[in-house]
Amino acid sequence: MDIYTTVEEKYLQAIEELHWGELPKALQYFNELIAFDPDYARGYFQLGDIYHERFKDYKTAGYYYKRCTELDADFPEVYEPYLKLVITLKMHKLVKQIADKALSVAGVCEAHIYESLGLHAEQQQNFTEAANYLKKQNCLMPFRMNMVLYLSIRTASKAK
Repeated sequence: MDIYTTVEEKYLQAIEELHWGELPKALQYFNELIAFDPDYARGYFQLGDIYHERFKDYKTAGYYYKRCTELDADFPEVYEPYLKLVITLKMHKLVKQIADKALSVAGVCEAHIYESLGLHAEQQQNFTEAANYLKKQNCLMPFRMNMVLYLSIRTASKAK
């Protein structure tokens, strides 16, 4: 990273490269960024997101998400994908831990966390717990609940 570029400028360059589909360049910038400032949580989050969503390299993604939360436990964007990742990896002990932390951080979408917890409980065949989480989610997103009911009723009536 050259001396005339701040960490924030390099971050924005990397985001722009990512936006334009220049993944190799974005990866280079994010790696330069964390090499220059190893405490820059946003860089770790973006790397985690890239490895999770684009490369499906869940182990590496987990490392970057975890590192992000270690550096900045109040960084809200990391919790939803991190929770989905540990659910995918069936890391059941971590699910509750990450969800509890997520629900205490300002800016985290609680409805999405409850939705993930509901789906996790359903995978575990714990349908009562799943229903409770999804009710909490629906209380936070009533429009979505109404839309889901509308679509299910509409689909059922068309099937007849």
